[in-house]
This record gives sequence, structure tokens and C-alpha cells, in this order.
Amino acid sequence: MTTTTVIDGLHFAEAPRWRDGRLWFSDFFSGQVASVLPSGADLRVEALVPQQPSGLGWLPDGRLLVVSMRDRKILRREPDGTLAVHADLGRHATGNLNDMVVDPSGRAYVGNFGFDMTAGADFAPTSLHRVDPDGTVVEVASDLRFPNGSVITPDGVLLVNETFGNRVTAFDLTPSGDLVNRRVWASFGPLPSGRDFGELLTQVVVAADGSCLDSKGGLWVADAGGNRLLHLTDGVVIDEISPGTGVFACVLGEGTLFACAAPDFHEVPRKAAREGRIISIKLA
Repeated sequence: MTTTTVIDGLHFAEAPRWRDGRLWFSDFFSGQVASVLPSGADLRVEALVPQQPSGLGWLPDGRLLVVSMRDRKILRREPDGTLAVHADLGRHATGNLNDMVVDPSGRAYVGNFGFDMTAGADFAPTSLHRVDPDGTVVEVASDLRFPNGSVITPDGVLLVNETFGNRVTAFDLTPSGDLVNRRVWASFGPLPSGRDFGELLTQVVVAADGSCLDSKGGLWVADAGGNRLLHLTDGVVIDEISPGTGVFACVLGEGTLFACAAPDFHEVPRKAAREGRIISIKLA
């Protein structure tokens, strides 16, 4: 396995997406959404999000949607490059917004922290919300333990990583965008208990952060606590890559696995330094 640095000098990259031959990503603490060629060339700043960008997706007409974490909004980039508020989840989310996936109809499914993690608050489960193309916000699932990276399989299953739940949870998507038939798709260990966040962390076996699908329906998961990328098929781990650094999200493009890497995920040191990077791993 050969690991190559695509781009470095970032604070903390997240939410990588592959679109039209380019790698898109958010850099939390610079406020930038950017795109770059897989070689690392032609870096473009696509949007500036002062309240911290995260999950990315696109409407059917090609307009970019981006999560603005701290003010709990989803922004929409118009054709002239300006940003408009697509949806305000301030009355719905109980923590900062997080990652997001957008279905082919333009419906966005977005998670949130559920509690103030940076302030040391007690852990609390939270909900997943759907944002319709007109900006309407609907709660579609509850009692999720830090819903994070999400993907939609070709046969219409939404897979949601529960970072502090030791699991990936699956839902069937109905034609109207509702979530039904909830079940555990992958379990990495017992469900952590208690509300003290420090104690809860000691019970996390796999901190499933960002994820992506492969061409055969398998799932790659970045383990934010284990410095590794896990490859799962039918909920079972079949492979593991340890790149020697913290990895927090991943995406596949042209047979290459790209991962957002940094020494850790702690806000203070990541803001202060530019040690984040995106690495690539050529898969066999």
C-alpha cells in the first residue's frame, strides 16, 4: 500500500466528495470549501463559509449545498457564486450540524452533534433531518448517537454512521423521502452507555466518521479514533488500511481512495496549525 499526499497545509479537511473528475472538500477552520484535481493541482476555493463548512452535496440542477455547522444552516451556491440560505435548522437541531448526503431528487439528510462537544457537555442522542428541495425541514429519525457520514446505496438504502454508537444504521428510503425499516447494518461493539462524554469515549470501539461506497456496494468507513479505514461488505469488516495518521472521512474516485487526514480532531490544535492534508491510496 502506497500513501500519497494530494494536498497539505490544511487545518482540518472533512466531507470529501468526488465530482466531475475533481476532489471537493471542506476545511473546517479556514472556512473554505475547495476543489482540486487528484494530482493536487488546480486548487480552487469554491465557497467561503465563516460558520464552519462541513457536509457537501448538489441539487439536481448542479447547485452546491454546503452545511454551515455553527449557525445550523444549509447554504446554497447560486450560479453567480453567491451563497443563499437553503434551510435554517436552528429550531430543529440540538447541536452543531455535521455531515450530509443529498439524494437524486435534491433531498438532503443532515445530522447534528446533539450536544456541545467542545464545551464538555453531557452526551445526548439526537435526530436526523431531511431538508426538501424547497427548504422544508422534517425530522426523519431520532435517538441516533452522533449521526455522521451518510451514504445512499443504489438500491435506496440510507446508511448512517453513529460515531459514538459503535454502529452503522440502515434505513430504507421511500419515494417520498421518509425513512423506514430501521436496522443495525454493522455493529462494532456494545452500545456505549452513560452521558459522561469522557467515559463514553472509552467504550467506543470504532468511531465511524465519514464514509463512502465502492462500486460493488461495499462501504469504506474512516475510524476517527483508530487511525484506520475499514472496508465493509454486508456489515462485515473485510479489510483495513492503517495509513499512520488520523483519518476522518473518505471518498473514492477513479479507483483511488482519498482520505482526510490530521493528527487529531481537537479544535484548538487544529485551528492553530495547518497540519491537515488529504491523502490518496491506490486500490488494487
